[in-house]
Order: sequence, then structure tokens, then C-alpha cells
Amino acid sequence: MVSAATALTHLKEGNRRFVSGAPTHPRRDDTRRAAQAERQTPFAAVLGCSDSRVPPEMLFDQGIGDLFVVRNAGNIADDVALGSIEYAARYLQVPLILVLGHERCGAVTAAVESVESGVQVGPHIDRLVDAITPAVAKARSESGGLLENAIRENVRAMVAKVASSAPVLAPLVQAGKVRVAGAVYGLKSGAVTWL
Repeated sequence: MVSAATALTHLKEGNRRFVSGAPTHPRRDDTRRAAQAERQTPFAAVLGCSDSRVPPEMLFDQGIGDLFVVRNAGNIADDVALGSIEYAARYLQVPLILVLGHERCGAVTAAVESVESGVQVGPHIDRLVDAITPAVAKARSESGGLLENAIRENVRAMVAKVASSAPVLAPLVQAGKVRVAGAVYGLKSGAVTWL
């Protein structure tokens, strides 16, 4: 078991390798696969967007069993995502939960466009838009680009939602057993910016 600080260091170092074009592709051999078939031992959980350009294991240069990944459009901490994260924290003892947004997120773009136009996009996509709309509203009062600000605000909102989720996650965060962090991935650069 590693600490949250060590887990964060692993992610930061892995992203530096990925950005530099020198990933090591660790823990992807037959031995690791066999060991993880018996019991998974992730050191972090990642709530990320389902965007095909944002694969956490690759952009953090991690191996089989290193990350417990939960993905949906807009990296939304809904009940299903929270249940998955609770499982990782309670039963797999991950010390770090990362909410990972990314540039040009389609779900956040849909929310921005819906707020700006007042047009709904469809019954199921509207559920994503509704979850992201508070971040868009907050971002409207900030200087800079609305979409970029909304992406960051959405990550911050989901970090807060995960960290305050009761009855499982909030007590673990308050006791210092779990840390919740946020970051945004740059599609062109490959770099992760930590919030």
C-alpha cells in the first residue's frame, strides 16, 4: 500500500514520461497479468471522461492493475460513478482518487452550448448537461475562455462531490486515508495540469 503522496508522484512521473515520448510501459508482462488475475492492487482511482483520446493508463504510463478507472462523458460523479469509487476506496484501499477532465470536452461543450442557447440536446445527454451546468454558470463569471474555465470548474465540482460523498468517502477523506485531486489533460501536449 502506498500513500496518497506517493500515488500522486507515480501519476506525475508517468505523465512526464508520456509527454516526453519515452513511456516505459511498466507492469504489462505475463508475471504482472498473472498476479493481478488473483487480486487487483490499484494505487489510485481515476474518474475520467469516456473520450477516446484520454486513456488514463497510457497518459500516466501505468500498467495492469495500477489504476481503477471509472469513465463517463464529462467525468461526472453520479451515483454509479460514486459507487464504483467507493468500492475502490473501501475494498481496494486506494489512497488517491483523481478526477480527470480534458481540453475540448464534448460533454462540457454541450453544456456550454445549452446554457448559451437554452436549447436542450436530448433526454439522456441532457442529464450530462444538467450535471455540468453549475460549473458552466460559475465559469461565466471568470475571465478567459468559457469552455476552458467550465472544464476546470467541472473538475473542481466533481472533486468536491467525491470528497463530500457520505457515508463512505467523506469520512475516509476527513481521516486522511484518501485524498481527492483534480487535473485537466491537454489533448495536443499530452500534459496533465494539476488543479
